[in-house]
Amino acid sequence: MVDEATKRSLAQIPLLKTKAGPRDGEIWVGRLKEEYQSLIKYVQNNKEADNDWFRLESNKEGTRWFGKCWYIHELLKYEFDVEFDIPVTYPTTAPEIALPELDGKTAKMYRGGKICMTDHFKPLWARNVPKFGIAHAMALGLGPWLAVEIPDLIEKGIVTHKDNTAGAGE
Repeated sequence: MVDEATKRSLAQIPLLKTKAGPRDGEIWVGRLKEEYQSLIKYVQNNKEADNDWFRLESNKEGTRWFGKCWYIHELLKYEFDVEFDIPVTYPTTAPEIALPELDGKTAKMYRGGKICMTDHFKPLWARNVPKFGIAHAMALGLGPWLAVEIPDLIEKGIVTHKDNTAGAGE
């Protein structure tokens, strides 16, 4: 299911230890610190591998995340807003990552632009609670989704480059 490059990348993302969600007070603060450390390492690894593809930040509480992700197709950069909330049952429940501007443009998406991760990612997440975090959701959820869906949406003319006038994307 996971290719060798993804396995190597995944092996370099620090695993998390604290099983805590937004309602867990100070324990959540510890989990959030682990999340940031894991994300920072993942972004550093991506940059070193010339595979930088997203930026994320959160609100003060670490419950709402937002930023940009991009996909390079035929030397053109397509950029999208990305957002998600941390579920109250986190980390038992994975976050639902959304690309709002693509809402309704593909069958592999739910209302609000939430990408479909049920078949492959969610069972993997469930087997790895509490070790997986936001960086893992990006690496195993959003990354593969972009790699499959964006070229297809471009080919169908649903997503166009910013230099063209119709469609979503940068």
